[in-house]
Order: sequence, then structure tokens, then C-alpha cells
Amino acid sequence: MPALALSVLLPFLFAGCAAVVVGGAAAGAGAVHDRRDFGTVMSDRNLQLSAMSAINEDKELALQNDVSVVVFNGVMLLVGEARTPELKARAVRLASGFEGTRKLVDEIEVMEPIGFWARRGDNALTARVKAALLDITSLPGFDPTRVNVTTAHRAVYLMGLVSHTEADAIVEVARNVAGVDKVVKVFEYTD
Repeated sequence: MPALALSVLLPFLFAGCAAVVVGGAAAGAGAVHDRRDFGTVMSDRNLQLSAMSAINEDKELALQNDVSVVVFNGVMLLVGEARTPELKARAVRLASGFEGTRKLVDEIEVMEPIGFWARRGDNALTARVKAALLDITSLPGFDPTRVNVTTAHRAVYLMGLVSHTEADAIVEVARNVAGVDKVVKVFEYTD
């Protein structure tokens, strides 16, 4: 009987291992193009998950508001909506203070959370900006996968380790994508 139980459970156990291996491989593959070292990439991911976990543990914030966290090179960006100034302050407080956070950029808006279709519109705008960055071919060695694009309320937030020349080109492209109302640079510079 134990052998039968083991043979039934074994595929499920290996499936979990496969997910971990595939997830780790994906993180490693993404790090190949990144200007951050692998340890920083993993630290940023840990910071993002820790901050989101802290926010999600607060049921009022998690269920009645919509706050997103993006971390790049120790810079934490908070975007989304909080219904009151007090809830916004609580979200910022919960996301603050994690070891490894070098700077916190608070772009949470005090307003009712946007609906499903508005959020899908922001996601589509992010995709259009990312696709448009592929057109930057005049800069030797430029890799658009090094730019993190986040959109909230038709405002595009750009993060990454870039040169000033790259930043200017990225902003110009993003600014000219149909539907973008505002471009916010949260870049760090290599030069």
C-alpha cells in the first residue's frame, strides 16, 4: 500500500520541483540581459514580494484598494489607488523599511480603485510602450528588456539602469505612444 501511495504522489511532488526549477531558470535568463547582478535581481524580487505581502496582510488595503509594488535596483515604486489619505499612508508605511530599499517612490493616488477595463487599458498601454521600445535601434548595445515599464492611470513609469542618452530616447518613444498621458522617469543612470 505505501508503494502505491508513493507512486500516486510522486508526480505531484516532482511537478512542484519542476515549477521551482523553471521559475529559477526564468529569473536567471532574465538576469542575462539585466545590468543588475543576479543577487540584486533576486533581492529586488524579494523586496517586491515582501512589500506586497505586508500590504496584502492588511485586509482593508488588500480588498478595498489596489496598490502595486515594483522594485528595481533597490528603488521601490508604489502605484495604484487608495480610497483615503489614511489608507495611502498605511500602504506606504507597510511597504517602507525593508532592508535593501534604497528609495521609495510613492505614486499612489487617493481615489476609488479603477475598474477592470481601465486596468486592462493600462496593461495594454504597458505592452504598447514595451513594443515601441523595440524601435530604438540607433543606440549601440541598447536592450529594451532592461527597461521596466509600469502603467497606472495612463501614466507610464520607467525604471532601469540606463545612460542619459538611452533615457532621453526611451522617454521620447514612450511619450509618443498613443494613450500615454504622462511619462515619469524613475531611472538610475550608468553615466
